[in-house]
Amino acid sequence: MKTVKKKLYRDSKNGKLGGVCAGLAEYFGCEIWIIRLLIISAFLFSAGFFVTIAYIAAYFILDEMPAQRQWQQSVYKTHNVKMKSWQSGDSAQQILKNVSGELNRMEHSIEQMESYVTSFAFKMDSEFRRR
Repeated sequence: MKTVKKKLYRDSKNGKLGGVCAGLAEYFGCEIWIIRLLIISAFLFSAGFFVTIAYIAAYFILDEMPAQRQWQQSVYKTHNVKMKSWQSGDSAQQILKNVSGELNRMEHSIEQMESYVTSFAFKMDSEFRRR
């Protein structure tokens, strides 16, 4: 079985200060607010100087998330079911609602195509294109 190797990136599109927390959240598959809460807690209750240095170092060391990966992330996020409350993604009810909306839009498009194909206008267009 082939394992997919994940790479850690900065996600400045979803981030507040450079995208380090957003990148960590995407890498670990949890909500961004949890990572932010952990970073702020570590800053306030322990070694604030070291957390600041580590955050700045991560900002300069981590690469920016590639545009293709950001696009994939936005496409797959619409159907990302979360299994536990701390994970990122939508609930099953939200996924069903999204899929239902997509199916309704597709059905409407198919109905429009079907009505055009069975119309007199389609017959006339096809007759004139042949000549």
